[in-house]
Amino acid sequence: MEKHELTRGLSVGPQITAEDIDTLAAAGFRSIICNRPDAEGADQPNHDEIARAASAKGLEFRYIPVTPGMVTEADAEQFASALTTLPGPTFAYCRTGTRSTTLWSLSQANDRPLTEILARTKAAGYDMNGVARRIANGGKTPTDTADAKFQIVIVGAGAGGIAVASSLKARRADLEIAIIDPADIHYYQPGWTMVGGGIFEPAQTAKTMGSLIPHGVKWIKAAVAAFEPENNAIILDGCRVVKYDRLVVCPGLKLDWAGIEGLEETLGRNGVTSNYRYDLAPYTWQLVSSMKEGRALFTQPPMPIKCAGAPQKAMYLSGDAWFKRGVLNKIDIQFMNAGGVLFGVKDYVPALMKYVEKYDATLNFFHKLVAVDGQAKTATFEVTKPETETQTITTEFDMIHVVPPQTAPDFIRVSPLADAAGWVDVDQATLRHKTYDNIWSLGDVMNAPNAKTAAAARKQAPTVAENIMSDLMGKSAHAQYDGYGSCPLTVERGKIVLAEFAYGGVLKPSFPKWLLDGTQPTRAAWFLKEKLLPPIYWKAMLRGHEWMAKPEPLSAKSE
Repeated sequence: MEKHELTRGLSVGPQITAEDIDTLAAAGFRSIICNRPDAEGADQPNHDEIARAASAKGLEFRYIPVTPGMVTEADAEQFASALTTLPGPTFAYCRTGTRSTTLWSLSQANDRPLTEILARTKAAGYDMNGVARRIANGGKTPTDTADAKFQIVIVGAGAGGIAVASSLKARRADLEIAIIDPADIHYYQPGWTMVGGGIFEPAQTAKTMGSLIPHGVKWIKAAVAAFEPENNAIILDGCRVVKYDRLVVCPGLKLDWAGIEGLEETLGRNGVTSNYRYDLAPYTWQLVSSMKEGRALFTQPPMPIKCAGAPQKAMYLSGDAWFKRGVLNKIDIQFMNAGGVLFGVKDYVPALMKYVEKYDATLNFFHKLVAVDGQAKTATFEVTKPETETQTITTEFDMIHVVPPQTAPDFIRVSPLADAAGWVDVDQATLRHKTYDNIWSLGDVMNAPNAKTAAAARKQAPTVAENIMSDLMGKSAHAQYDGYGSCPLTVERGKIVLAEFAYGGVLKPSFPKWLLDGTQPTRAAWFLKEKLLPPIYWKAMLRGHEWMAKPEPLSAKSE
């Protein structure tokens, strides 16, 4: 028999027989709820038959029949009451388990976040997105249909969201566009590496969100709770509903600080820092500039992460600072990488290795950070090398730069838009959703196999804008994204290895080799990173000026 755990106290499943009671009793269940009306199916045992078998085994039984597709608020309240009065754990069943799961979801609407309810039910094998609006509304059926409607709705006002809104407006000024994002501040995240290296001030990387929303675009300052793609609707926190003709999804990704035991309690203290957070990047430079001896750990989690080179950028800039202060020989630099290579595009590795050697850094591959004890100044790693058993090691540190594990946001992972791994499922060339043809995605949240960088979003935004315009005119997509990504690897203050590549690790340089050889450290690349890229970001990309980012025509092969 099937049983799927929703909580420690409740599991659900499809129709059971009297013979299954022995299995449930042996598994420790103490009560059963039947949510299936009698006589739904010719081979269905009546509820009283199950009740007698349950009683014989000392299990309590409750009959709460629900007609398919007609789960009422009263049903959910009765189910919730049963869970509080019956001895647990409880097993609830109907024909497939869906009605029982729906009842639980609605009964928990006022006690658990919507994302948690959707995540638990999805993990159990049941998709509750069809009642997400009711869950968001406290378990009650909303009486309204929509609070607002737009031609184009964009979820996320990060680099990708604002860039695509501006690119669309540049193509047609009268488009009715809304951007949904709850944040007050927009961050230029590529600058945080420079903050952690003592080069930029934090304020250089932040602007108010309101100052960046394109003219004529409606900013809905709210969080998304769920998607109803079948109804062209988005549910916001508080159960407000926004409808769209076309949707662009680009909320970025989630930094899972809680995924490393003990990390949240010690961040920003005890020598524990990260350039992946605005308020922590200055602490990185504080630690680096004051450190005279000891061990410095730099970690990299499993892929995918935003800016795959950022973990080692922190290491190089720190090593350079210690080298120039003459204390490098007293500092033990350890790079703890969950992956098996220094950088995913091999053409850039030789230049990087010269700096690994210059800073006498030890490369530890297949080392995944799992715990940090700030007070004891120890870090614990799982070491999983190919064809060997996993080992756990604990290492002392004086300073540790942590890069957290990263996933799609919860409201994306549990949505109908996500693939099995939780990322928005798109065609990698057109960036159109594979199932819903009026939805596109770009930036870190979608599943195309490209590097998750701001430079990638800069190329993706015009592609999405161009293909939406084609769709508005009733035409097929005619622009493609080639997987371009860029990672300016800050190997020392004043020099950068400018990694530029497309799908499959194919090199994709923006400049001729005589002007800027990206496989070698150059001052020209540093000038680009320090002086040119920030204004290009603020004044070009976010304003719809597609400098060196014009969309490429879709090839027959891509179609």
